[in-house]
Amino acid sequence: MQRFLAIGECMVEMAPADDGRYIMGFAGDTFNTAWYMRRLAGPGTEVAYLSAIGDDAISARMEDFMRTAGIVPELSVRPGRTVGLYLISLENGERSFSYWRNSSAARSLAEDLGPLPGVGEADIAFFSGITMAILPDAGRRRLLDRLAEARERGVRVVFDPNLRPRLWSDGEEMRHWITQAARVGDIVLPSFDDEAGHFGDADPAATAARYADLGAGLVVVKNGDGPALVREGEETVEIAPHRVDTVVDTTAAGDSFNAGFLNALAGGEDAPAAARAGCALSARVIRNRGALVDPATPGA
Repeated sequence: MQRFLAIGECMVEMAPADDGRYIMGFAGDTFNTAWYMRRLAGPGTEVAYLSAIGDDAISARMEDFMRTAGIVPELSVRPGRTVGLYLISLENGERSFSYWRNSSAARSLAEDLGPLPGVGEADIAFFSGITMAILPDAGRRRLLDRLAEARERGVRVVFDPNLRPRLWSDGEEMRHWITQAARVGDIVLPSFDDEAGHFGDADPAATAARYADLGAGLVVVKNGDGPALVREGEETVEIAPHRVDTVVDTTAAGDSFNAGFLNALAGGEDAPAAARAGCALSARVIRNRGALVDPATPGA
């Protein structure tokens, strides 16, 4: 059985409903990818989530949610702590977020982290720039060490830079740690708008080249409603996105792309075909509200 292990922070999500009220759920960038992976992958794939939670009622509810979703919780429990919360605001389909995460136990997920649980040759370990951002420096170093060790054992390490400047003390710190994280990745899945704004890349090809130079054998540059760029070795291919006439909510657009891509790749598709699968899933997700949209939902 193959194992997909996502690492990061799952939070309480407050998403706007059509009647102006908010609906509570659980979400977070790497967790969203794990959730979509569980819905796409067959029974031969085990999906797990590594993080830390508190010992309060909402933390227990989050763990129950993971189990019910078919995701194996690999969670450290931190007494006296809780989980983070975010609220989504929408305008013309574009989202902005307000966060309450100072007491989030996930900030300590690498505090006593040993070898990554349950992963070996041909398994996947997935993390993001947000995973890195919420950790202290010692935790960042420890997580990268564990990922490097896993890579040496044949685990395929996948990194989504997912740049969120507000989570970092400044741009220099962000760029430093994103670069260090990318060095342990076999696959890197950046978003061009973020990279252009913070690394100064002129085009998606420049983004792909920069991450390839750091050691990634496969880079897929997501590009909103523009073509995604797949770079594998020295070969590059552009993948046209699916047309979406009405965008309802772009929350988890990139997270769902990651799952569609990685599931197809793990299933034996080549990288361009896998990128097309990622585009197809993302297009379905952004037609609906909220981060987690069952691909089988009518209209999705």
